[in-house]
Amino acid sequence: MNSNKKTYPEVPILPTTVIGSYPRPKWLKESIRLSSAGKISKDDMEEAFNDSVIAVMRDHEVAGIDIPTDGEMRRDEMVEFFAEHLKGFKFYGYVRVWGDAYYRKPSVVSRVEYKKPMLESEVKFAQSVSYTKNLKVTITGPYTIADWSFNEYYKTKEDLVFDLAKIINQEIKNLVKMGIPFIQVDEPALPTHEEEIPWGVQAINEAVKGVDVKVGLHICYGDYSKVMPFADELKVDQLALEFKNRDFKDLELIKRFGYSKEIGLGVVDVHSKKVETPEEVAKGIKKAMQVLEPEKIFVNPDCGLKRLSRKIAYQKLVSVVEGTKMVREELKKKGLSTIQLKPVVNR
Repeated sequence: MNSNKKTYPEVPILPTTVIGSYPRPKWLKESIRLSSAGKISKDDMEEAFNDSVIAVMRDHEVAGIDIPTDGEMRRDEMVEFFAEHLKGFKFYGYVRVWGDAYYRKPSVVSRVEYKKPMLESEVKFAQSVSYTKNLKVTITGPYTIADWSFNEYYKTKEDLVFDLAKIINQEIKNLVKMGIPFIQVDEPALPTHEEEIPWGVQAINEAVKGVDVKVGLHICYGDYSKVMPFADELKVDQLALEFKNRDFKDLELIKRFGYSKEIGLGVVDVHSKKVETPEEVAKGIKKAMQVLEPEKIFVNPDCGLKRLSRKIAYQKLVSVVEGTKMVREELKKKGLSTIQLKPVVNR
């Protein structure tokens, strides 16, 4: 009977990971520019993407990250990428997000449908060059895809979100079949419309239904106190949140709302070029250990690192790892050295 029991990977206590994105190497940016001008072949472009994933994996490995990603090298933007791969979306042009940052905002013009797996080829390649089987794959959640798109077809935004949730669920289940042990759903838009959070949470639950691996939910921006009342309802194992950027003040919310699942603890600020010291990272982890057991803390940057220079992003990862090691040494004395990378919620 027990031969069918699922085994989960073991990782060091306070596992170090990343939120997802990593700076694209300069040569990849140049290849993309040449490709859009029709000056580079499809095969050469594919090779450039593959080489960049190898470079990112190497940075993660040398820094000492326990659970890497492929740096989202093939994704220009977190909503645009998925809209391009689904039926029902159309692109009209670019809109400004902030400052000089633009993205191609998609529009829903017919019923959204799943055509085929969206991440399979990129994940297969990442697995083939990864230094560990403990890969994390990130996927934009249904609420954010809908919120950051124009809706020209559905009667309500809610209808659109739930159709997207079913699609994301198929995609996640495909990733599980591929052997991915940790999936992170990105929902930065969730806190931005307070009145929609109750059904937004239900849509996220629909997206992760029946998923028997570690599932994290990443939220950046916004007021976390709007989401925390629903934390127990959310069928995710972990909330990966910005903490460093907010001076770790939101740890008080963990305490106030009696949150008892895991957190992905943001310990370096991705909006600052200043590289945190390992000591600062260790201090942040110890603050978190005052409100949650160490077994429930994963250590990561606040958000994706793509807007930093590659040099600074790498140095921040080194600080994440070195600071975490300091705290692990203390935990070892208490007999705590590893945890299992497994779900804490039954979905």
